Amino acid sequence: MRPVTRLHSRTAVLPDENIDTDRIIPARFLTTTERAGLGKLCFNDWRYQADGRDNPAFPLNQPQAKGCSILVAGRNFGCGSSREHAPWALLDYGIHAVLCSEIADIFRNNALKNGLLAIVLDEAEHRWLLANPGIELTIDVREQYIALPDGGHIRFQLEPFARHCLLNGVDQLGYLLQHADLIDAFIRDREGQEAAIHDRTPQQEPRSAGVTL
Repeated sequence: MRPVTRLHSRTAVLPDENIDTDRIIPARFLTTTERAGLGKLCFNDWRYQADGRDNPAFPLNQPQAKGCSILVAGRNFGCGSSREHAPWALLDYGIHAVLCSEIADIFRNNALKNGLLAIVLDEAEHRWLLANPGIELTIDVREQYIALPDGGHIRFQLEPFARHCLLNGVDQLGYLLQHADLIDAFIRDREGQEAAIHDRTPQQEPRSAGVTL
């Protein structure tokens, strides 16, 4: 996962509420664990007509939405079933941040774990962004603010561990492996304490694989 520190882009707006994960990527496409190529399936049933051509009514098919990596979405984005393919598809499509007043918890957690910014705003800020598509924003992950074109700022909060992982470009497994020596030291210390409590000698056989996940 690459570090995510700052993101600058125009906004694309998808104002519909309750966009669920099946709308983001239909269940019939969940047969792969490969992330590459999922972008062409993102919003598939909304984005294409029956003959496979682009649906001109779909907001992200509009010329002004091309190249935008910040999506301002309607309330309750990412609801429905849990599928990690949803953030994978958005990232492969080119969306690197979703801004909304309400984002489904499971989707938000999956998104942040995969390097997709899922930022919750208050209602007034969200309504203003929905009403002003195509504006240029800069998202600063370290300082946790969104810079507006007029010089104003919108503050947001990320969970500290998620923010750490984003800034350092590590996922949960990567974070654990970075601290494998500390974890092994804790385990050895704990074994010694338990041995003292039970008045026995801790096992001396070395653990062949270190941290077991």
